[in-house]
Amino acid sequence: MKKSIIYTGTGDKGTTSLVGGQRVSKAHQRIESYGTVDELNSFIGLLITSLEEKADQDFLLFIQHKLFTIGSYLATDQENTELKVESKVMPETITRIEREIDRLDNELPKMRNFILPGGSRSASLAHVCRTVCRRAERQIYRLAETIAVEEPVLVFMNRLSDYLFVLARKECIRNNGKEIIWDYTCI
Repeated sequence: MKKSIIYTGTGDKGTTSLVGGQRVSKAHQRIESYGTVDELNSFIGLLITSLEEKADQDFLLFIQHKLFTIGSYLATDQENTELKVESKVMPETITRIEREIDRLDNELPKMRNFILPGGSRSASLAHVCRTVCRRAERQIYRLAETIAVEEPVLVFMNRLSDYLFVLARKECIRNNGKEIIWDYTCI
């Protein structure tokens, strides 16, 4: 078997290829969008290494696969290349995230205050993932101002940030016993 080529030199002039071969600037909003999704996927991989519960690890592995799907979706210029079915976000995926949010939220005390990121390593990593997810969502919305982006992609990103928030709360309580409440009187 021939070894894959890691470097080709084709990106040395500031362009890269989309799915289908079309060349665009590395600063193109499409590249910013799927690049930020890739960054989120990397942080989720780090988060998985800090979690103890297999159910959470398995769910986040599922999420990583779906983020790869979204990256593929965003990397496909559908005006020039037909979108593969594997690159679509299905309604069942969003339902699965919502069920997981509900499962975790049912284990948590009612939220009565704003919560600061932190409290434990895993909670902090989940908050980092949440904020990168929100940035990815904003990037995708910027892209949607110029091209059509299917609603399930946008809903997925929004639900994922909600999931990461409740996971952070769960991990903070599991590791620290309490959450860090914002003290509005701090000056």
